[in-house]
Amino acid sequence: MLTRMSEFFVRTLREDPADAEVPSHRWLVRAGYIRRTAPGIYTWLPLGLRVLRRIEAIAREEMAAIGSQEVHFPALLPSEPYKQTNRWVEYGDNLFRLKDRKGADLLLGPTHEEMFTLLVKDMYSSYKDLPLSIYQIQNKYRDEARPRAGILRGREFVMKDSYSFDIDDEGLAASYEKHRAAYIRIFDRLGFDYAIVRAMSGPMGGSRSEEFLAVAENGEDTFVRSPGGYAANVEAVRVAAPEPLDFSDVPQAQVRETPDVPSIDALVQLSNERYPREDRAWQGDDTLKNILFKVIEPDGTTHPLAIGLPGDREIDEKRLEAALEPAEAVPFTDEDFAAHPHLVKGYIGPRALGETSESKVRYLVDPRVVTGTVWISGADEAGRHVYDLVAGRDFTPDGVIDVAEVREGDPAPDGSGPLTLARGIEMGHIFMLGRKYAESLGLKVLDQNGKLVTVTMGSYGVGISRAVAAVAEYTCDDKGLAWPRSVAPFDVHVLATGKGDDIRTEATRIATELSEAGLEVLFDDRKASPGVKFADAEILGMPTSVVVGRGLKDGLVEIRDRRSSERRDVAVADVVAQVLDEVRG
Repeated sequence: MLTRMSEFFVRTLREDPADAEVPSHRWLVRAGYIRRTAPGIYTWLPLGLRVLRRIEAIAREEMAAIGSQEVHFPALLPSEPYKQTNRWVEYGDNLFRLKDRKGADLLLGPTHEEMFTLLVKDMYSSYKDLPLSIYQIQNKYRDEARPRAGILRGREFVMKDSYSFDIDDEGLAASYEKHRAAYIRIFDRLGFDYAIVRAMSGPMGGSRSEEFLAVAENGEDTFVRSPGGYAANVEAVRVAAPEPLDFSDVPQAQVRETPDVPSIDALVQLSNERYPREDRAWQGDDTLKNILFKVIEPDGTTHPLAIGLPGDREIDEKRLEAALEPAEAVPFTDEDFAAHPHLVKGYIGPRALGETSESKVRYLVDPRVVTGTVWISGADEAGRHVYDLVAGRDFTPDGVIDVAEVREGDPAPDGSGPLTLARGIEMGHIFMLGRKYAESLGLKVLDQNGKLVTVTMGSYGVGISRAVAAVAEYTCDDKGLAWPRSVAPFDVHVLATGKGDDIRTEATRIATELSEAGLEVLFDDRKASPGVKFADAEILGMPTSVVVGRGLKDGLVEIRDRRSSERRDVAVADVVAQVLDEVRG
């Protein structure tokens, strides 16, 4: 197919959009692939739509290869199935809710687990119908509080979501591995660096969960890797709790004066000056700080929560969010402290906390706070701390919560070496859903013995529109986009860079022959200067360009490789054959 730029609906921009935070957003807008419609909502222009469709085609090919069949649900959905699974409430403010003219509740689909489950329930009733895998590629809607980074984090996005249905857990495990292998092939074909990491299932539920993350410095997700092969999203890292310690020789807890210690560092300094220990200096991880939150449930109810962790660590907001999901947590305010007069701000100790304490504040601690560990912590009196406070002797928490920050060099939970931190963009997420949705919605089939059993499910998502940005993020440079062949909107970009009729005639011939040979060709036939055409070719990012210009008088044209910046002159008679060889590899 031959597309002439003089007729093509595209305009490049010379200035960055004001709201661009990451390179992919900047270049996709400047190159005329997308246009902002509203915060987190974008219009796909012809170039962007071509990339989107090529990524969709890759996903479809790999889904077909594992026998998955495509369906298509509406985006506008009834609320009843989501109320039945409680996600009408659990999704909170992220759900787009609306009413029709009769007052019925509707929503714009954020994900379609309920609809897939009900569809299979409506059509299948026997184990003979399983296993089954069906999928769709469709727009999804989530009311993101802070949409950012263009199409990387929007309120409307395109997603490929597939679901497997099996009679038992063994079948689910096989379906999961089949989808996992298909995802590896999809991301290999997209042409960017990615990591497969353990992940949290969150409100989706299920037992096993993994994310496919595009490695990117601008990614929103932090993940960790070890030399021995451990890899996990930071939210899914589980600290290995140490063994309980013998505390028989630890002296009784003592309350000591600690005035004017607004920070852990100040407390450690004062402790070393006034109350030095014999074996070593006090450190931040000898202290136990207790941080207060108000937890807001999806139904609007609230309750206080205290989290105790070593003083040299901070709480990771994303880990906390994942641990409490679908509830949210906000720090205690002065009004919250006023409602709990037993809690002395800045000097809160574990003995004032817990559901059996006078404060009735639930108290969860870091996994490192095991029986026998000895701490300095607040004495619940202004200007005082308790020393030699022993977990399991002097206080007992209500439970454990693993939400402290993960640091570079921390040991991997599986003992496979020190962790390194990296950033990534979530591109795919696969879950062993199990029977959560099937039980809620009554999806049962008759087994081999004629007994009704609940179907077990898997869920597998790929961010199709997000993949456009992820590929752009990974491959762009300081001149513009630089698409890999697998997703480029055109195979070759032909530029006529000169005023003579012979240049235009030869460029037209080359573009036409390449098109007739089956390539997608973008032909820059505009009456513009060579400088403008070269700049546009770089920003648009086609993998191969053919430049017909002043070298034509010597019987030569230039072939340019956008990603390597390599240029070479070839004879006019050979250019079509060489481009075909290059494109078809």
